Amino acid sequence: MTLEEYKKQFSDDDAVGWLSIDKELDALYPDQEPKHYVPPIPYMLGGPDPLDGISVYESKKQTDHLHFVTYGFSELYYDEAKLESEFSKWGFELTFRLKPFEADNGNPSWAIALLQNIARYVFDSGNWFEEFHYMPANGPIRLDTDTAITALIIVADSELEKIQTPHGEVTFLQIVGITSAEYDQLIENPETAEELVNKLKENNPLLITDLTRK
Repeated sequence: MTLEEYKKQFSDDDAVGWLSIDKELDALYPDQEPKHYVPPIPYMLGGPDPLDGISVYESKKQTDHLHFVTYGFSELYYDEAKLESEFSKWGFELTFRLKPFEADNGNPSWAIALLQNIARYVFDSGNWFEEFHYMPANGPIRLDTDTAITALIIVADSELEKIQTPHGEVTFLQIVGITSAEYDQLIENPETAEELVNKLKENNPLLITDLTRK
């Protein structure tokens, strides 16, 4: 896209990158209005949460689950200087698929906090994620919860393909909850990350995180 085309198609008020993400989600979830969470104080105004928003969709595929999608790791707003960059800011957005957990009572606010915490790590450290990266959660991913899920592995979201936005490439990377034993295996044998993901997919193709999984 040329600068002239960019200026003709968009105005200063347009969230150019946000629109690119919404286009993909509108195709995946037609006629569904997601729940959308925004931080009380925007990051650009001094708030602690780097992500400008997180949308949560209800998916019926494989089994009923919630599909979280972030807005903020990529370049969201009109910016002529970012036109035709190779990558849009960090070059990805995160997703998360969660089987409803009874104790949440329909309000998985901990998952929103988890995604914002991951964003803080990226924004503060300058380290970004790629497929098959993994990390500990330093305890249960849902705090004060009796669950074996204490770490995360990164995969490509199977329903959201890489997109080219006016600001560059964006990949949708899904965080997947794994057990302490699985994480310990990765620490001992880092080259087995893809093997672990393929094993999990055998019974869980969409890699939905289930806090009750042992």
